[in-house]
Amino acid sequence: MTATPAPDLILHRGLFTTLDRANPNASAVAITNGKFTAVGRDEEVMPLAGPGTKVIDLKGRRVLPGLIDNHLHIIRGGLNFNMELRWDGVRSLADAMAMLKRQVAITPPPQWVRVVGGFTEHQFAEKRLPTIEELNAVAPDTPVFILHLYDRALLNAAALRAVGYTKDTPEPPGGSIIRDAAGNPTGLLLAKPNAGILYATLAKGPKLPFDYQVNSTRHFMRELNRLGVTGAIDAGGGFQNYPEDYAVIQQLSDAGQLTIRLAYNLFTQKPKAEKDDFLNWTKTSKYKQGTDYFRHNGAGEMLVFSAADFEDFRQPRPDMGPEMEGELEVVVRVLAENRWPWRLHATYDETISRALDVFERVNQEIPLEGLHWFFDHAETISERSIDRIAALGGGIAVQHRMAYQGEYFVERYGPGAAEATPPVARMLEKGVNVSAGTDATRVASYNPWVSLAWLVTGRTVGGLRITPQRNCLDRETALRMWTEKVTWFSNEEGKKGRIAIGQFADLVVPDRDYFACAEGEIADTTALLTLVGGKVVYGAGDFAAHDENPVPPAMPDWSPVRTYGGYAAWGEPAGGQANLQSQAAQSCGCAHHCNVHGHDHATAWGAKLPISDLKSFWGALGCACWAV
Repeated sequence: MTATPAPDLILHRGLFTTLDRANPNASAVAITNGKFTAVGRDEEVMPLAGPGTKVIDLKGRRVLPGLIDNHLHIIRGGLNFNMELRWDGVRSLADAMAMLKRQVAITPPPQWVRVVGGFTEHQFAEKRLPTIEELNAVAPDTPVFILHLYDRALLNAAALRAVGYTKDTPEPPGGSIIRDAAGNPTGLLLAKPNAGILYATLAKGPKLPFDYQVNSTRHFMRELNRLGVTGAIDAGGGFQNYPEDYAVIQQLSDAGQLTIRLAYNLFTQKPKAEKDDFLNWTKTSKYKQGTDYFRHNGAGEMLVFSAADFEDFRQPRPDMGPEMEGELEVVVRVLAENRWPWRLHATYDETISRALDVFERVNQEIPLEGLHWFFDHAETISERSIDRIAALGGGIAVQHRMAYQGEYFVERYGPGAAEATPPVARMLEKGVNVSAGTDATRVASYNPWVSLAWLVTGRTVGGLRITPQRNCLDRETALRMWTEKVTWFSNEEGKKGRIAIGQFADLVVPDRDYFACAEGEIADTTALLTLVGGKVVYGAGDFAAHDENPVPPAMPDWSPVRTYGGYAAWGEPAGGQANLQSQAAQSCGCAHHCNVHGHDHATAWGAKLPISDLKSFWGALGCACWAV
């Protein structure tokens, strides 16, 4: 009889929320070959340890299954992360502008300073965006591009020069260049009625070289791990072509350097030629091809351009053209015949209802049973449409866009309409497949805890209560929306999403007890320990020494990531002193925590000293790792 091998890792003295209804609570787990092999009490699990078993004492901390984002533009976001100054979680415009000014000072020509989504003006104490005059004052010569959701972009004069917009530039299709009385562009671009002008203008900016994109993607994954994210479904994106723009993530997968389990959907880029894209892809790609870390997940979220209803709640609801059904049916038939699932971007019930007409018609000839297809977003979906989705065996992937646009929705449609937008609780009551995510990085932040807070509290990031308590979720249900329920959407049920024997050992130890902290603290949560496949991909505080995921300094050396890190890493960093030390060490070029100067780094960081003063401060300490 072959002896059972000793586990590679044991975590004990924890408060495990397993989400396994047969074994809901535990204090210890054993992990072997990347999977949970024991889940129970310390006295049951600890005797399994062998001479080579690593043991981590969790010191009574809460442990949750790793978080999985059902809609994240991680591949596109990774290519650009190191170039972007993130205002996600920044609480005041004054702090945001101070960050911008410091970044301008170290960004060399011809590079831009870009703030590309993940925030809303409502999160600022001032409740406004910067003016063009303010941007020109802090950046007279460096191009600055600020994307606010998908409703507008702000460009300073240098950026207008860089993109070549002048008095003679014609009005673009689907957007508006705001002009002064003399006809000169002011620097304000409006998505009216769609975001084409915003996409196209951003695409004019410099791109990172391939090796830098690899580094950038690693830093984005590291940031997600810092927030407890262990998996995601990538929804494709505009200007993201397959396979060209997937080469970076493929290289990282081949090298075993992915720290996020990633399923990807293929997103067409060709209006009026979408069928050709999917005919080609269904011949050259196989559904589910790949590994447990990087695998194909079907089509979408763009199937045909005529079915994409833009989600800017500042603008009236767009009506889809009469060609929508015919063009959509052609593509859906290709997918159904090849047994490819799909996801479809749909904000409004009017669009969803028309798409369901198509799906039901195709289903009569090509049964959709067993295909894990679903709608994304569905903010104004009706009960009738939910029932139709359930009857066809589909799903609904919701995201927390209302946490960022709720104030605009209320302005246009009133507070009553916003009470169940989207009607998540009702979806769950009706038994439809439903899960949660972010739709980051542009229309919302990638921070999963902001989404969880929105599901639980019904409040926007600006503090407006839009969802009454009867339509909010309890904390366990919200957590399931971010873990086990996402697995249906990637056809991985039973493989991950719970802390259970046989499932992937993906988990997070948050810096506070998700089930005991105040509601107002949920959004500020970060991870102290994150595991993917039994490997520690992020460690902080008491668990920093266990970190097995060293990432080289962010490239290029002027990257905002070196100075500011990610979500709320400047001003009011989540995670306390340990996070301050980590961010400060990273900013000076360390690939690890600076044990000699860590406290002093953190002290200067917390004081928000200017870059020049930080350099002098650390230099006076003799910090040999300064690299900015």
